[in-house]
Amino acid sequence: MAQQVAGGPSIRAALAFGLILFVISASRAEEAPGRVAAPPLSAACDVPAIDIAAPASLPNVAMSLQKRGTVRILAIGSSSTSGVGASSSGKTYPAQLEAILEHALKGVDIEIVNRGVPGEVAEITAERLKSEVALVKPDLVLWQLGTNDALARIAPEDFEATVRSALRWLKENGTDVVLVGPQYAPRFARDPNYFAIRDSLQRIAVAENILYVRRYDAMQFIAQAHANLQLMSRDNFHLNDLGYQCMAEHVAHAVIVSLFVKGAWPAGN
Repeated sequence: MAQQVAGGPSIRAALAFGLILFVISASRAEEAPGRVAAPPLSAACDVPAIDIAAPASLPNVAMSLQKRGTVRILAIGSSSTSGVGASSSGKTYPAQLEAILEHALKGVDIEIVNRGVPGEVAEITAERLKSEVALVKPDLVLWQLGTNDALARIAPEDFEATVRSALRWLKENGTDVVLVGPQYAPRFARDPNYFAIRDSLQRIAVAENILYVRRYDAMQFIAQAHANLQLMSRDNFHLNDLGYQCMAEHVAHAVIVSLFVKGAWPAGN
């Protein structure tokens, strides 16, 4: 079940509208002929659309699809991106996401470059974003963040300033961004700093019109609906193969629905 969103009435109203639009668009995507529908979620990873994301514009990805039929993606962040806990490199979330997107977007060449660094906080990621973007030249950056900042007790206002500055630089340089939020684990369920960082990301996404994957809410729903499923590895902190599969499915769903809402994929493809 999704957590109550902190913030003023305007933020809550904007998120509510976006989530309603996400549900409607996902339904229409399945029905509209000639359109690319969001790939179905597996039984283990199935969650309500409102617990995944609200759609947001991805103009540079849309342009790449229409002009070249190729999309280059930079996946950056910490251990959830690098794949700590996965049984192989092919089971990381970026690797699984690449396969899902190529299957859903027929004829499109998807290349995902994994630049995850375990233990990294947002400030360090933001510092190396410029060099990574210069090397990879991505159409889209998937930035997984928040967990380590919360555990390191980074002040939410400092975290927010860091993320906003990096997002604006990426926009100025013609790169779309998807923020992938912190994970859910019962040990963090009553940590006020953890919620403060998560709520900061929600505010940033609304203010900057950025696609934000609500990983905490999706994982919490699975934990409550399927008590027998385990998304964590033995250390009960990093994800296992199933956890990375669900993460990949949810990010893919959010990206494809956002492209469909904005009409990025022309009929007949």
